[in-house]
Amino acid sequence: MTLDELGWDENFAAAFAPYRAKGWFPARLIRETTINYSAFVAEDPEDVEEIDCVLSGKVWHDAESDADLPAVGDWVAVELGGENEDHVIRAHLPRRSCFSRKMPGKSVEEQVIGANVDVVAVVTDSGADHNPRRMERYFALIGRSGAKAVVLVNKSDLCPAEHNEACAAELRALAPDADIHITSALTGQGLEVLQSYLKDGITMCVVGSSGVGKSTLVNQLYGEEWQWTSEVNEVTGKGRHTTTSRELVPLPEGGMLIDNPGMREIQMWTDEKTLRDSFADVEAMGHECRFADCKHGNDKGCAIRAAVEAGTLDLHRLESFLNLEDEIEKLRRQIKKRQMTVERWAKRSHRVKARNLEDRIQLEKDERGEWER
Repeated sequence: MTLDELGWDENFAAAFAPYRAKGWFPARLIRETTINYSAFVAEDPEDVEEIDCVLSGKVWHDAESDADLPAVGDWVAVELGGENEDHVIRAHLPRRSCFSRKMPGKSVEEQVIGANVDVVAVVTDSGADHNPRRMERYFALIGRSGAKAVVLVNKSDLCPAEHNEACAAELRALAPDADIHITSALTGQGLEVLQSYLKDGITMCVVGSSGVGKSTLVNQLYGEEWQWTSEVNEVTGKGRHTTTSRELVPLPEGGMLIDNPGMREIQMWTDEKTLRDSFADVEAMGHECRFADCKHGNDKGCAIRAAVEAGTLDLHRLESFLNLEDEIEKLRRQIKKRQMTVERWAKRSHRVKARNLEDRIQLEKDERGEWER
């Protein structure tokens, strides 16, 4: 495998130039554990090899948040250690794209799902997992990342063709720029379409709920049982196996996959512009409202409510837009609150250090005075 096949390009080469003079080597992270990383490193651009490496203290301290730390898919500069020495990540190269979400739970931190991703493939089905509102969240996050959105309506063998087509049509209406494909991991239907995205240097991130067939699709693309899978539960329709760790997998025919654990929560980590771009149809209707500050509730002259009543806008899509807007505003307030707390602690710490320094200086003066006497 070569450096170019891993996605190396002129922009990364330019960013890496200062580190080459230090004797460091470019590497792409393929796996992350609680104590170290695994990476493909290129001492020779035409022959990369896999290594384990650790993060330097400088890179860790320079990161403003966990999301700024190296993640799977990132390019880094590595100093190779000698015998019985660690290989060390010395620098983190700028990302071309970043697919992320809000960390699950009450945290207000960003969680990076995949860095330097070209395509995000969302695996769903037209049965129990079909949820247009959740897909709107995916489309908003993918739009912010800068990657291409692809949706696989998987397990088509379990539902009538008309039902699968109706599901795909609904998703196309939500995101006209996304590529929507009907697939079956069991029969292999549509996999040739998915393979058309996977070329040398291209990275695809595969996401979706547990049990929708992600690991089976990865197995078939990889050509062997890369992820263990089990039978599907007859009651829930969910696979018993889920991917347990995030990993970048190079494919024999070219391209790379980032396989992810099943996602139970898709919380927003985006901004107002991305949200409005994802709901351009709703936004356009909002310009026709009588009042510029219309809340699209019971306000008089609301064009969006009129569209709902006329049947030209789905009520659930409007509710999703309003819910996402509220969620982003809540996240913004939480982040601001956290920043204020951090700043208060930093100021307090600075005052404490200043007092301690003054006390130490005074103590040294007193001790020097005693010695002189």
